[in-house]
Amino acid sequence: MELALTLFLFVALVATAIAMAFITRLFAVVILSGVFSLLSALLFITMDAVDVAFTEAAVGGGISSILMLGTIALTARTEMKQGKFSLIPLAVVFMTGSVLIYGTIDMPNFGSADTPAQQYVGLDYIKRTPKEIDVPNIVTAVLASYRGFDTLGEVAVVFTGGLGVILLISGLGRRRSRNRKER
Repeated sequence: MELALTLFLFVALVATAIAMAFITRLFAVVILSGVFSLLSALLFITMDAVDVAFTEAAVGGGISSILMLGTIALTARTEMKQGKFSLIPLAVVFMTGSVLIYGTIDMPNFGSADTPAQQYVGLDYIKRTPKEIDVPNIVTAVLASYRGFDTLGEVAVVFTGGLGVILLISGLGRRRSRNRKER
């Protein structure tokens, strides 16, 4: 059942990405981008990475969608047509995908017990956390203490995104009233 759910989510991700590539209405692209982020968050949940799923849903599905909608409000509603079709971007995408797939060939299976994270790092956190931090939840201890600077960086990104949204929205009313007066 879990494999079927994972395959369904991967197929839905690919279908969403393909739809985004062919749609010219930018509002629909933004909505599909949010759907893509939420599907990614669901995929992370199936991999038991709830903290990453929460970040993806908040930043990818939430703040990024709001920023893009604010940008659309200040610019055009549809994509401008390009002059001619070029194969160079398609070739770059396939080359990058091939390199990424080649790079994952030697990786151990997901959840395998013989990975370095399962043999060294994870066991070290399990042993050290009760003595050093005295927090019952090891994930919370790792995020708040051992990876404190990384978590602070994530909070700074979310704060900057929120500040950008506020700046976009605050200038939107003035621009619209100015444009109406000019007409």
